[in-house]
Amino acid sequence: MSDKNKIQLYEDKQIRTLWDADKEKWYISIVDVIAVLTESIDPPAYWRKLKQRLKAEGNQTVTNCHALKMLAADGKMRKTDVADTEQLFRLIQSIPSPKAEPFKLWLAQIASERLEEMQDPEITIDRALKQYLELGYSENWINQRLKSIEIRKELTDEWKKRGLKEGIQFATLTNIITKAWADKTTKEYKVLKGLKKENLRDNMTNTELILNMLAEASTKDISEAVAPKNFTESKKVAKQGGNVAKVARKELEAKTGKKVISPLNAKTFLQEKKTKKLKSDNEKE
Repeated sequence: MSDKNKIQLYEDKQIRTLWDADKEKWYISIVDVIAVLTESIDPPAYWRKLKQRLKAEGNQTVTNCHALKMLAADGKMRKTDVADTEQLFRLIQSIPSPKAEPFKLWLAQIASERLEEMQDPEITIDRALKQYLELGYSENWINQRLKSIEIRKELTDEWKKRGLKEGIQFATLTNIITKAWADKTTKEYKVLKGLKKENLRDNMTNTELILNMLAEASTKDISEAVAPKNFTESKKVAKQGGNVAKVARKELEAKTGKKVISPLNAKTFLQEKKTKKLKSDNEKE
């Protein structure tokens, strides 16, 4: 199965999804959908009861649902019940909610958008740009973030070329790069910023993003130059690439007297930005 994990937003609430390129369909976390539609304080319990009732009624939709690993709140990949869009349309009929109809429209839209993106990858970038702008990020930061996505893709393509596996090996190499340039593991970095399942790069400052890009671009370039033969050799390359950015970070910190690695996260930054704007608007009035 070739897949793509992604967090979708519906009314500012996160819904975990997974794209199966072979079957060309989305798989969506059922408990996340229940959380949106019911606002239950315990969506997993709501789903367990609903599943029992539907099974007792002989509902085949529930029987056909299966579990896939998705990113949990604790930052680990854990199995959760998922449904494709067709199955979800049927399940929604069993959940009394005034949000049912608008949610169906949203569900149909993301399925359509993914198929469009497969035909024209530029659409993916355009939609990402629009979403970041809506969230309140600056255009300068967005440009850096989109560039970081491109550089990350080049690096993972290089890893695939060397026969490395997505999942644990990619995560291990990424952790080595981060530890090398930032002096923190990915987990330690996220803890510093107060993150759980949020994307670390989406919560980096401009400078952090630039140095992370330098580390990943350097790792890719070194890998192309030395052609590591296995995972062990690639780990050495990852550390070397990260060290290139570490040198730049240390020099910058020496010149400015300020730490580059910041506890600032997007939620805090964007809230502060909004507060400052409101204060400025009020002063003008």
